[in-house]
Amino acid sequence: MSKSNYRCLKCEYIAHKWLGKCPGCDSWNSFSTSYANDSLYKKASTNIDEIKILSEIEVSRSNRIPIGINEFDRVLGGGLVLGSIVLIGGDPGIGKSTLILQSLSLLSQDNNVLYVTGEESIEQLALHAFRLGLSTKKINVLSEIDLDKIISSAIVARSKIIVIDSIQTVFSHSSSSAPGSVSQVRECAIQITRMAKKFGITVLIIGHVTKDGSLAGPRILEHIVDTVLYFEGDNHSSFRIIRSFKNRFGPVNEIGAFMMTDKGLLGVINPSALFLSKHRDKVTGSCIMVTQEGSRPLLIEIQALVNTSASNRRLLTVGFDSNRLSMLLAVMNRHAKLSTIDKDVFINIVGGVRIIEPAADLPVLLAIYSSLVNKPLPLKMISFGEVGLAGEIRASSNSNDRLKEAVKLGFNIALIPTSNKPSKIIDGIEILTASRLEDSFRIIKSI
Repeated sequence: MSKSNYRCLKCEYIAHKWLGKCPGCDSWNSFSTSYANDSLYKKASTNIDEIKILSEIEVSRSNRIPIGINEFDRVLGGGLVLGSIVLIGGDPGIGKSTLILQSLSLLSQDNNVLYVTGEESIEQLALHAFRLGLSTKKINVLSEIDLDKIISSAIVARSKIIVIDSIQTVFSHSSSSAPGSVSQVRECAIQITRMAKKFGITVLIIGHVTKDGSLAGPRILEHIVDTVLYFEGDNHSSFRIIRSFKNRFGPVNEIGAFMMTDKGLLGVINPSALFLSKHRDKVTGSCIMVTQEGSRPLLIEIQALVNTSASNRRLLTVGFDSNRLSMLLAVMNRHAKLSTIDKDVFINIVGGVRIIEPAADLPVLLAIYSSLVNKPLPLKMISFGEVGLAGEIRASSNSNDRLKEAVKLGFNIALIPTSNKPSKIIDGIEILTASRLEDSFRIIKSI
């Protein structure tokens, strides 16, 4: 006889008695009776024929589907992998549907594709594609939010690539929760993954984001899928970046650079030149750093403004971690004897880029120093390096690639960690090195 349990309708938490408040998701009055079928475990058996030796499995190197958009293929690691799940997140209106429509227009020439829309109507989707001037003769469209109908339609139509826009609008009859809830998103993601692996269907899932920019829904959603991509950029700027945060079939933290136009998203071959297009004059509080985004070195301008505080001190950052800024200011105060305790400090990464690597520490502090002492840095100078709590400047990876990228764009001075000093002379650039933060400030003062 099966045992009676109680299940939370929002997070699927199982309890042996009725509870007013769910310990799993803190929701009230969400428990209902469910029955655990223990006989399934008793009848379970393992088919020995399904167990294989890993070395005997044939690996095909031709199981990727190139999209035809170079920057998108770069982020994916060379294209879409058969049977993989790709989750794409980003702010509303940043260009997710635009990029997907452009991709399907190219993929549909040689593949059977299906666009499942749960937010827009088919007419709105057609209008969007018409505005972009895309070829849509071979793009199949389905307006549906019932997951069972979506899966059956995809299998019957023998679709090779499916787009689901978006996962928060889809619901499964296996869960009684509302679409977009934690349990629904998790259940739908599991069923979609099962379908993709069984039939070799590649699925692109568009997901909503929360106010802090992370994907909405349960964290397990990112663990289920194979690849997680985020759109970055300012809605008021035409520049867009797609960053890979998880990729089972390619590099992590790889980026693709795009420019939003009236004809959709266009790939940017040299994003560094785009970021630095307005960097022509000497100004205080500005420092150019070379960041390593995946396999690509990228030159970015960091701006700092240090101003006398009227009341409470403010630390504001755009594209940089505010907690790390607080730590760097404390290091500067302790080891370089430069205090900003009575000043407001503002940091801005130009172009809407978000920098997460510690090599930005030294350029950020150099920009702050420039604004604090009102001394512009050399116009053609770049910098990178991690700053430790003891005031030491630590080495950064791929230093030679960073320096060569700077030379390519016309920069002739580099202030870098001593441990990153190249063993061979790099023509066209003067290398200045410092092992401690206070030494780097002395070098800037003497230039």
